[in-house]
Amino acid sequence: MALRDGRTISLLTVGAVTTVIAALTPVTAFAAGGDPLQQYAQQKLRWERCDAGGPAGFECAKVKVPLDYGNPGGRRIDLAISRIKAGSAKQRHGVLLMNPGGPGFPGLGLPVEMQPLLSAQVRERFDLVGFDPRGVGQSSPVGCGLTPDEQVYQHPYAEGKFGEDVARARTVADKCRAKAGDTLAHITTRNTARDMDVVRAVLGEQKISYFGYSYGTYLGAVYTQMFPRRADRFVLDSALDPALAWRGMFRGWSAGAELAFTRWTEWAAARNTAYGLGATAAEVREAYWDLIAHADRTPVPVEGGALSGDAIRSRYAEFVRVEAVTPWIVALKAAAAGGPAASAASAGATGVADVAGAAVSDAAPVRAADEGAGARAADPVAPVDPVDPENNRAAVVWAVFCGDTRDWPRDPEQYRRDAIRDKARYPLAGDLGANIQPCAFWKRAPGEPATVVNNDVNALIVQNQWDPQATLAMAQGMRRALHGARMITVAGGEGHGVVVAGPSCASADVNRYLTTGRLPAKDLTCGN
Repeated sequence: MALRDGRTISLLTVGAVTTVIAALTPVTAFAAGGDPLQQYAQQKLRWERCDAGGPAGFECAKVKVPLDYGNPGGRRIDLAISRIKAGSAKQRHGVLLMNPGGPGFPGLGLPVEMQPLLSAQVRERFDLVGFDPRGVGQSSPVGCGLTPDEQVYQHPYAEGKFGEDVARARTVADKCRAKAGDTLAHITTRNTARDMDVVRAVLGEQKISYFGYSYGTYLGAVYTQMFPRRADRFVLDSALDPALAWRGMFRGWSAGAELAFTRWTEWAAARNTAYGLGATAAEVREAYWDLIAHADRTPVPVEGGALSGDAIRSRYAEFVRVEAVTPWIVALKAAAAGGPAASAASAGATGVADVAGAAVSDAAPVRAADEGAGARAADPVAPVDPVDPENNRAAVVWAVFCGDTRDWPRDPEQYRRDAIRDKARYPLAGDLGANIQPCAFWKRAPGEPATVVNNDVNALIVQNQWDPQATLAMAQGMRRALHGARMITVAGGEGHGVVVAGPSCASADVNRYLTTGRLPAKDLTCGN
């Protein structure tokens, strides 16, 4: 409901009425007497150089936030933040808060990593501010003690192995509950958005601007819904459809994979002289599935091991990059026929992971982690207990995906039926997206449903046409949810990430929007 001063409170069942108000009152009310969150707004930050070997102007600090916004006086956790100050005090507009995606990716290094990707005018106007989201990296990290196999996010469905899949999913949920259940229950997108607003208040800003990549687009959209009057200039790079959070997103990848695969078969057929995979799209398709069938019988030798058909299928994200994936398929076919072992990765692929850890072939300079950033951040409440980065990320992935929404089925048989149905419809990856996940057994804290994003806040969405993780259809869903936004589609653009991948046909509009606040007059499509 809207208050007279314009603040918005969502009415959610999280306890007594006073607790609800304490949990959901935006940090914009910090100045009001008696606000239980006021103590967090009044923090005095001690900025120190993040890394002795890093840039002199790259500073880090720690912010304290409540673990449970329903109990602001209870346990507190650390939020590690970083910044590079605006280049011009005269031209300074405010702060540009940034998130690198995930969930579960640290973001302390983003000010350094994003600086060369933004125009001089943008850098003059904004303090570039990064942060490790709650539970991640230097921000009171959590882990579940998972084995490498338990950290894999997608498993192919097979009738004879479904029992193993169920047991694995249950084990992950049980381990996370035993190791860090009380903490993981509060690692959600809504609470991370609240943390962002605490950072805004501590930095003394009335509004924040924002750059979010992949999962970071969903986080940004949730912030605009919870704190619409505090959102200034929001750039969402490679956007997810908030209506699909989160099981719908897993299953939505399969439709995008089939479109990319079909495009690839046509591309390879047109170049049969060079690659020899078939003179028609149908022949190329048949050649691929023959390879998969062979690999399921006899895994294909690659450097350092061998790949089954399911393992090859799991690289479905590669098909958006037709020039990179084709030599890899050719090499796998040759290895299957008795030739030399193929490279384990397709040509040009970096294996960057994002959004539930699926392999993404892109050359984005934004790294998964800058593990040294913030290690010397000022004012730590306690020394950071190091957590293996992969375990840390897996724990946060499931905390967010399982805790954000109640839409995950509890009956394992529903996953079995969905996996069979989706694989029939989308043979390349349908079962990978629909198979059972730990969310089927996750202990859910009482309280908040998933956020319904539906507002008029200004934002600029930038999107590649061929993105395997944030598909074009997903970005279009984000555009429908943000009525005040504009969207720029890079026609023919391949890979996950537009701004993070370097200069593109969308760069001028992105920099203009951040510099002036002016959106394009309408949605645009540009050629890269």
